[in-house]
This record gives sequence, C-alpha cells and structure tokens, in this order.
Amino acid sequence: MESTTYTAFERLSDILDTLRKECPWDRVQTLQSLRYLTIEEVHELSEAIVSGNTDHLKKELGDLVMHIMFYCKIAEEQGLFTTADVYNAICDKLVDRHPFIYHKDDYHGESWEQLKMRERDRHGVLDGVPDSLPSLVKAVRMQEKVAGMNEKLKIKNEELREDMSEEEFGDYLFALVDWARRHGINADDALCGANYRFKQQIENTTE
Repeated sequence: MESTTYTAFERLSDILDTLRKECPWDRVQTLQSLRYLTIEEVHELSEAIVSGNTDHLKKELGDLVMHIMFYCKIAEEQGLFTTADVYNAICDKLVDRHPFIYHKDDYHGESWEQLKMRERDRHGVLDGVPDSLPSLVKAVRMQEKVAGMNEKLKIKNEELREDMSEEEFGDYLFALVDWARRHGINADDALCGANYRFKQQIENTTE
C-alpha cells in the first residue's frame, strides 16, 4: 500500500476524532443512529455505480469509508472492539475462505458456499441472506447461494398470462431471476440499468 494511502487514512481518522469531540451532531451519534444513514449511503453508492460517473463514485465510496471508520470509533469508545479488530476479522475470513490459496492441504474442491458452511455460526445455506434485503436482490442472492451448494433449485415455471394472480406472478418473476442467473445475468443489475435508462429517457424528453 502506498504511503499516500496511509496518510489519507490517518487524516480521516484524525478528522473523525476532532468531530467526535467538537461537533454537536457527530458527538451524539451511536451505532444505532448511524444505521439508517449507512443504508442511504449504500443506495447512493449503488446509483453512482449504475450511472458510471467516476467522480460521483469516488465521493460515495468516501462517504461509506467514513461511516465504517465512524462505527469503529464508537465501538472503541465503548470498549467493544478496535479498528484493528475489524480489519483482522475480515483478513481472517478471507484467508479461511480461500484455502486453495492459503491452506492448500485443507482444500478438497469445496465451492465458496460450501466453505462458508464450515463456519460455526452457519446453520443453513440461506443464513447469510438478510430478511430486510429488497425482494429482487434477495431472490438473486438466495438462488446464488443454493446453486453454490450444488443443489438443484426448485423453481415454479409459470407462464405469463392476463389472468395471473399475485402469487403466480411472483413465481413467474422468481423464475425469471433463475433464468437470468443461468445465463450469467444479475437480475437486479439488469433492472437497475433499465430503471436508469428509463429515467434518463423521461428526463431528456421533458427538458
């Protein structure tokens, strides 16, 4: 890592320390109060990626990095864990999930999802899919995880009809997500792109 990166990291850390002491808003923030703001930042990052605007992307990544460091600062103040603990935790996880690189003698051809199932806090393949995910993203992730365990997906293949019920239409959408996955398409990315193009089209015609 370049020295300029370390310098920038230390600069952000020092700024957050100052704000935590001297800014009325930053001083009262908690792990809980930042949660919904972080969700907003992730959505803004998503929009920056879809737009292809690299300057926008850089700024949104910065916002997210700031939030992560802010959580670490609060946790350190409360004696929960340190910033180093956070970095070491993800380093340990990455090493454990790449035995074909770091622990070749312990690797027996398991898939990514099978390796994750080794972890003690995993009880099922869908454990890591948050219930609060947007429905389309959740469908994509559930299907990816089950397929990653080399299990056959049980998909209801409905046909599009004028008289479809809501449940039947839901099964139809779920089947479309499966079709996209099998053809190398992320359904959520595809719909995000379509939404963006439609928005641009409407804005251009109303100017």
